[in-house]
Amino acid sequence: MTATAENDADLLRREVRDVTSRWQTEGRYTPRCDNWLRGFDLKFSKELANRWLIGVSWPTEFGGRGLTATARLVVAEELLRAGAPVAAHWVGDRQIGPAILRHGTAELKHEILPGIVRADNIFCLGMSEPNAGSDLAAVATTATRVDGGWRIRGRKTWTSGAHQATHMYLLARTDRSTNRHDGLSEFVLDMNADGVEVTAIVDLTGEHHFNEVLLDDVFVPDHRVLGTVGNGWKQVVEQLSFERGGPERFLSSYPLLAQLIDEDRIGAATYGVVGELIARLTVLRRMAYDVARSIDAGHAPIQQSATLKYLGNIFEIDVIEAARTVLGPAMNNPTSTFGHAVLSAPGFSIRGGAAEVLLGLIARQERQ
Repeated sequence: MTATAENDADLLRREVRDVTSRWQTEGRYTPRCDNWLRGFDLKFSKELANRWLIGVSWPTEFGGRGLTATARLVVAEELLRAGAPVAAHWVGDRQIGPAILRHGTAELKHEILPGIVRADNIFCLGMSEPNAGSDLAAVATTATRVDGGWRIRGRKTWTSGAHQATHMYLLARTDRSTNRHDGLSEFVLDMNADGVEVTAIVDLTGEHHFNEVLLDDVFVPDHRVLGTVGNGWKQVVEQLSFERGGPERFLSSYPLLAQLIDEDRIGAATYGVVGELIARLTVLRRMAYDVARSIDAGHAPIQQSATLKYLGNIFEIDVIEAARTVLGPAMNNPTSTFGHAVLSAPGFSIRGGAAEVLLGLIARQERQ
């Protein structure tokens, strides 16, 4: 990293810390594990937007700062470190914006991107289905061409934030006559469109962020197709590199790790455990920066991102297990940092692709 880039990174870190520390001091949020997915606070996202901290890597033409993916990683790290409630803008900033920048028409870019930067356009992901979780090639939701656009019919599930979203990124099948990896297309859909029905799924913590979404003959205009019709599989695999290669894949449990490091009960017997976690975190951060640099170079680091996510998921679980050993059963309160991490943990290894899917991607890289 050049001296100029290091100075820019330091400035960004200070900007983010100014917001997170002030909000915590004022009692406006409590740091939590997994808050990038569960912590929906539109006012917090709006403040970041007002500070120009959403879409920092996007062109100024669309409201961004024109910086790099590495700069966006700096912002993301600081927000995750602080356990901030960023779910309102996270999906749009992390992957939908970059996907539209790569594959969207000029009309779609101008229609959608400035709204993400302002935290007005809130996205959810319409990928998983009752019979198509990590296996996205099994998507059965259909899009049928009609005059002026498409009609969507199907069902999406485990759709985080759908009840609060203004837009959905949607993967649907536009051609059923070809093999399952072909004939898929990507769409941007309005959540207030006729035929969209959202049903809550309450999780183990009693929280509502998951949903099932029924799409009953929903109309999507032609200009809301993302990229090329029928090229959805290639595009979504590329897009998943933005999703899998970010720091949330190893920093979801960071508030617990920070508590563990500060814990008075850590003694000589557990120094090694905590030290190993810190060393692994350092390596994972380096991997995340390598992914960001690859994106800056115009690549879609599919295998690199899969490797980071796979190792990051293991790391997050090991943080929880280390805390269980060091902190003991007193930390089993579901409302504690530890308790919340434990209840969130089942989703770590599933969202963004199960371990078997990631290992398949990594193995294919080894054969190349």
